[in-house]
Amino acid sequence: MKKTVSLKENHEFRRLYHRGVSTAGKHVVIYCRRNKLGYNRLGLTVSAKLACAVKRNRIKRLFREAYRLNEDKFADGIDLVLVARVRSVGASYQEIEKSLLRALKDNKVAAART
Repeated sequence: MKKTVSLKENHEFRRLYHRGVSTAGKHVVIYCRRNKLGYNRLGLTVSAKLACAVKRNRIKRLFREAYRLNEDKFADGIDLVLVARVRSVGASYQEIEKSLLRALKDNKVAAART
């Protein structure tokens, strides 16, 4: 199993927003960029404008789980920020996972080489 660490610092998020490659899906926008660490780092962003705290936390849990179960499909040594879109508020896990995988497929940096 790959090791994944969380992105926590504001400057790490800003660096990905400005210098990363972005891909939009139905429920998520992925920003990613290679790092030199050899393991992946994941950051999640759910705006307060989307919903109340309970729903925002649920969205974060769904995205975190979708990433965890499909981690082998992501390349090694990348920084990722997943930004939830408005449509993700009422979405099921299957819809979130499908959207994440579709956006991953479109993103050449994050997709694992096979």
